[in-house]
Amino acid sequence: MVSIFKRVIFTVLQCTWGILQTLAGAAVFLVLIKRKHFIYRAGIGTLWSRGESLSLGLFFFVSEQSPEDRQNELCAHEYGHSIQSVILGPMFLPVIGLPSSLWCMMPYFERRRARKGRSYYSLYTERWANAIAEKLTGEKMKILK
Repeated sequence: MVSIFKRVIFTVLQCTWGILQTLAGAAVFLVLIKRKHFIYRAGIGTLWSRGESLSLGLFFFVSEQSPEDRQNELCAHEYGHSIQSVILGPMFLPVIGLPSSLWCMMPYFERRRARKGRSYYSLYTERWANAIAEKLTGEKMKILK
């Protein structure tokens, strides 16, 4: 359980140091306002119809298509990205967001992962998010390796 104090600090940091990604996340949240929302740790989660998940500051978006037993792990992983946002602030988008998005969405990288038998979670941005998630949530990232 995350204490109220930690939630307040997390929120203040996301709304100041991480304002760029939080504003982008708020915009996506507003577009998806009619979707199912929930609180995970100190972040605001939304189930969406896309196949991939996304973290933008205070907000994260998890695929509703994921099996229910995998959603906790995905939430923990996206929470790991939220902590990266707190750590990196305005550098989150170029250091984590852009490489992660390219790694996820570019067919070149999809083919390369398949050809070399590499997990999506082998990229430094994803490994680091998993490590943070395991440490802070206690969730074992067994599927996301």
